[in-house]
Amino acid sequence: MTKDEIIRVVTEQHRFFNNGATRDYSVRHKALCKLKSAIKNFESEIHAALKADLAKPEFEAYFTETGFCQHELTETIRKLRKWMKPKRVRTGLLVHPARSAIHYSPRGVNLIIAPYNYPINLTFSPLIAAIAAGNTAVIKTSEMTPACSAVTQKLIDSTFDPHYIAYVPGDVPETTLLLEQKFDHIFFTGSARVGSIVMSAAARTLTPVTLELGGKSPCIVHHDAKLDVAVNRIVAGKFMNAGQTCVAPDYIMVHRDIKETFLGKLKTRIIEAYGKDTSKSVDFGRMVSDSHFERVAAIIIPEKVVVGGQVDAASRFIAPTVMRDVTLNDAAMTEEIFGPVLPVLDYEAFDEIYDTVAKMPQHPLAAYVFSSNSRIQNELIERLQFGGGCVNQCVLHLANPYLPFGGVGESGIGAYHGFSGFERFSHKKGVMRSATWLDLPLTYAPYKDKLKWLRRIMK
Repeated sequence: MTKDEIIRVVTEQHRFFNNGATRDYSVRHKALCKLKSAIKNFESEIHAALKADLAKPEFEAYFTETGFCQHELTETIRKLRKWMKPKRVRTGLLVHPARSAIHYSPRGVNLIIAPYNYPINLTFSPLIAAIAAGNTAVIKTSEMTPACSAVTQKLIDSTFDPHYIAYVPGDVPETTLLLEQKFDHIFFTGSARVGSIVMSAAARTLTPVTLELGGKSPCIVHHDAKLDVAVNRIVAGKFMNAGQTCVAPDYIMVHRDIKETFLGKLKTRIIEAYGKDTSKSVDFGRMVSDSHFERVAAIIIPEKVVVGGQVDAASRFIAPTVMRDVTLNDAAMTEEIFGPVLPVLDYEAFDEIYDTVAKMPQHPLAAYVFSSNSRIQNELIERLQFGGGCVNQCVLHLANPYLPFGGVGESGIGAYHGFSGFERFSHKKGVMRSATWLDLPLTYAPYKDKLKWLRRIMK
């Protein structure tokens, strides 16, 4: 798209939103139902595109992409009327007689920038929230997943008018042009590096941002964990989508007493899941690009490999790989891996965990604790700072629409999914309605002899 075309799209959306066309419940409900039907109708094309771009197995394509969006749409459609109602809150004595409520007002024209790793989920999940909250949206997807971008554009263009929901094709130049426009809210999912660019661009026009970024997410396996269960869930969470998951366990910290047993079970489970030659498995994906393949392959240290380590540049294949005795100086611990390589460190005391997490370049987007002791679980959950996570599970907190999903500090700003998404794409407008049958003069001038009464009320 040219600059003039992009300006026209954004201008038309501002005009359409300002006319109030998106605010009614019936409009939002109809749009969500249309989107649900469209995702269902395009399901086979979407799955084929995910296979082409990421070699994503159909099970993962449905579970983490199309099925995920369908489930979120079902919940949103069912709850929308309730979410839209003003929420009554208490009114303080000082301002009585009055009643107060929070009204959810749409933000306006939104820019949604989606990444490559879950190109359908991370496009449509925020779009669901944007529509539910009564907004318009401009969509920009990743240039690294061309097949998914093409089917996304086809779906949006055939379902919505561009003055309501518009798709902007293109590469980095188009994204740059979009960031030069005035939006009411920018929702970005991607790396912290690009997130800082988005935030800088938004600052020029004082545009609110939601940033869903990354971070090295720790997975702690205590000596009292049920190891077979822990290993099953860690392997599933880490190697889904070939490790290209923002909340995948980025590294393991396992108690020294069970380290060798844990590593042995981890190796056995990976072979059970994907076979001795993972390159032949129909259940394992590929890296999205040559540059990402090269970056992840380079962090593998052959002498530390417990299982895996095989790579093939031609097919962008990296086997599910576990490395033992990793140190903080190794490349695997200096940045988010975002691939199928799992470093394992050990610990004796919890202070070693806290020290390691504190030395990471970002706050974790997620954290996982495997332990059978509720006291241990609670201590680690309370002491570690992270966006969200699980106890005795990996990744699946994302599948619960009743939990907010988002980062903390450098791993993100703001949270969404379910009602949290509706809130994120809304302005919470506080409104107080005062009665006129009584007009107390306490706060009116002159103030003589009134301060003592004010002190009593406000103490």
